Amino acid sequence: MAGYGSNNKYSFLGGLRAAAQSISYEIPLAPCVLSISLLSGSLSTIDIVETQSKYGFLGWNLWRQPIGFVAFFISSLAECERLPFDLPEAEEELVAGYQTEYSGIKFGLFYVGSHLNLPVSPPFVAVLYSGGWNSLIPFSESLAQNVSTSSSVDESFGVLRPIIEVATTLSKSYLFLFISILTRWTLPRVRMDQLLDLGWKFLLPIASGNLLLTASFQILLIE
Repeated sequence: MAGYGSNNKYSFLGGLRAAAQSISYEIPLAPCVLSISLLSGSLSTIDIVETQSKYGFLGWNLWRQPIGFVAFFISSLAECERLPFDLPEAEEELVAGYQTEYSGIKFGLFYVGSHLNLPVSPPFVAVLYSGGWNSLIPFSESLAQNVSTSSSVDESFGVLRPIIEVATTLSKSYLFLFISILTRWTLPRVRMDQLLDLGWKFLLPIASGNLLLTASFQILLIE
C-alpha cells in the first residue's frame, strides 16, 4: 500500500516485490508448522515443547525434522526481508523500494516494523525445533527431582525455574538471531527470479513432501 500510494516507479516495484515475496514464503511455512503439530499431536506450543522435553537436546524436533527446519528457517528469513532476501528494499536497484518517498517518523516506522520482525521469528524456531524453554541436558528434570529432597530446596527451585526457562528460551533465540545476522554479513543478494524459484520450485515441494512423509509415518505408528 505504501509503494502503490507513492506515485513512484521504484516504490511501486518495491511494493510488488514485497507482496510477491510474502505470498511465496508464507506458503512453505504452513507445511513446516503442520509437520511439527503432527509429531506432537497438538497445535499448542506448550504441547510441542513438552514432546521435546524427554531427552534434552536429543529429543529436539531439529533432529526429527531437519528438512522442515531448513525450509522453515529460510522462509522465516525471507519473511523478515533480510539479506539475501531484501529485494523489496534493494538500494542498488530500487533506492530503498517502497520507503523511497517517506521520511521522518514514517520512515522510522518502516524500520521499526522491519527490525522487529527479526527478533520475533527466532523464538518460533526455538519453540518449534529446539525444545523451547526446556534444558539442553538430557534427563535434567529427573535429576532435579532427585536432588530436591527438602521443602526449602523445592521452594527455591520453584522460584528459579521460570527465570531459568526464560533465559534458556532467550539464549536459543539469540543463537538463531546470530545465525540470521551472520547470513546478512556473508551471502550476496539474489535476483528476483531466483527468489521466486527458490520459494515455489524448491521450498514448497520440499515442505509439502516433508509433510506427507510425516503424516505417513504417524499413520504407520497409529496402525
